[in-house]
Amino acid sequence: MQAFQISVPDDVLADLRERLVRTRYTAASDRTFWAAGVDPGYLGDLVGYWADGFDWPAAERALNAFPHYVAEVCGQRVHFVHVRAKDAGAMPLVLTHGWPSSFVEMLRVVGPLTEPADPADAFDVVVPSLPGFLFSELPPEPLTRQRIARTWHELMTQTLGYSRFGAFGGDIGGSVTQWLGALYPEALIGVHMTSGTLTASLGEQPLTAQEQAYLDSLATYDVQDQGYSEMMCTRPDTVAAALMDSPAGLLAWIADKYRDWSDCGGDLETCWDKDTLLTVATLYWATNCIGSSFRTYYDYSENKPRPDITVPSAVTLSHEPAMAGFPRSLVERTLLDLRHWSTPERGGHFMAHEQPRQVVRELRTFFGPLRTRS
Repeated sequence: MQAFQISVPDDVLADLRERLVRTRYTAASDRTFWAAGVDPGYLGDLVGYWADGFDWPAAERALNAFPHYVAEVCGQRVHFVHVRAKDAGAMPLVLTHGWPSSFVEMLRVVGPLTEPADPADAFDVVVPSLPGFLFSELPPEPLTRQRIARTWHELMTQTLGYSRFGAFGGDIGGSVTQWLGALYPEALIGVHMTSGTLTASLGEQPLTAQEQAYLDSLATYDVQDQGYSEMMCTRPDTVAAALMDSPAGLLAWIADKYRDWSDCGGDLETCWDKDTLLTVATLYWATNCIGSSFRTYYDYSENKPRPDITVPSAVTLSHEPAMAGFPRSLVERTLLDLRHWSTPERGGHFMAHEQPRQVVRELRTFFGPLRTRS
């Protein structure tokens, strides 16, 4: 385990700017704003600001204000932020992001979790970068949610020395969190998700009308939304070749999902201001990781059905199209000790960034009664 500082070389930044100022743009395919994907006019303005306005050194300093580390875990390098509470004995909590996200998504909740007004509410917070994302290496074997959970368990128990800990995440991070609970019930104090990910068999009981209606609605939504996923699942290297060569293309690929999945009402910058969006894009560009970030999609078929989860569980349902109408009964089929179910109807796919105060409250509400067990 070694301390780590983010430092993007000057020649990488100079090359990035050169590519940005030479960007070519498509014409809009639809007169309706963003109807066919990222609006070319909006993208042009954002790329222009990235080239001549965005202060990366300031962003880098802000990121480095958090304590970063790298360690070899399960045979590969893992990057993580680790912030300990001031008082010893705080509950350890690992926060896991999804795609196309990063550890940046979780940073707004770190301070309130580690330095609360009441020390009894404090957590020790660990925010890893998923394998293949930013500064974390890919393993040689297929990158399944189960494999990531095994890595996080080793990180928390062996690298950092926690005997028991809590876990939180959404999207891929939600699946990893569920696998932690399924595989390591002796180590998990509880698991908390922001999306009702279905990575397990639904059991032998027939679906209720409400459950079937949700699954039908999700299938209809996927027809409109899933083009990106089909590419990444079947031809990741083809699309990665374009995105790794064009920072504007990379930014468009990321921004499209941030706008679609955030609870922003179509106005991306109500959730992601330009500087934060470009901080994430610069990290992806500087680490050349967009292709490796697709690996969880390409290897998705390697995921096995997840066993039932017996540890205390919580769901704070994200307010995004894919979760609209998600019935509690679906998660109760496999989360056998569901202690907390909340539908706040605000905060989308990247809830910890979009609604940090809400996430902090939800985490305290769920984990508070479990603290005596740690």
